[in-house]
Amino acid sequence: MKWLGAILIIITCTWIGFELAKRISNRPKQLRQLKVGIQALEAEMVYGLTPLAEASVRLSKQLGYPVNLLFERFAHKLELKGESAHVAWEQSLEETWSLTSLLKSEREILRQFGQTLGQHDRDQQQKQIKLTMVHLEREEAEARDNQIRYEKMVKSLGFLFGLLIVILMI
Repeated sequence: MKWLGAILIIITCTWIGFELAKRISNRPKQLRQLKVGIQALEAEMVYGLTPLAEASVRLSKQLGYPVNLLFERFAHKLELKGESAHVAWEQSLEETWSLTSLLKSEREILRQFGQTLGQHDRDQQQKQIKLTMVHLEREEAEARDNQIRYEKMVKSLGFLFGLLIVILMI
């Protein structure tokens, strides 16, 4: 019975380590998806003259989970609830944030981006999008760096922590 408990503790701690490592590896992917989404939104708005809600619906079908939910809920709030772009973006961020692997710094970048949505003419909007892209690229580089540096370590630490608990219990 003791051995079964020890094995369960090791398996659980290893699983936790793998889940934390998964969050570390998902962050650069989600940042890339956000960059693609914002660039596509820029193209739709500036060159295609597509309304924000319609462009967001298209993007939600093209992007992967959970970034697609952000654009889907944004479009929903713009279309059905008639919210302003800033308020709709803020609420969509709030609703979908817990599903992402992103950090507070990325949230602040996206909040600032949302504050400019629909507030300026096309040229100013394009400048704001480019500024957001620069910030997201910086965050993505940091996320890739962290992934290389910490992903394997977190996996190993999960297993080793479980082993430590078992040794201390025996």
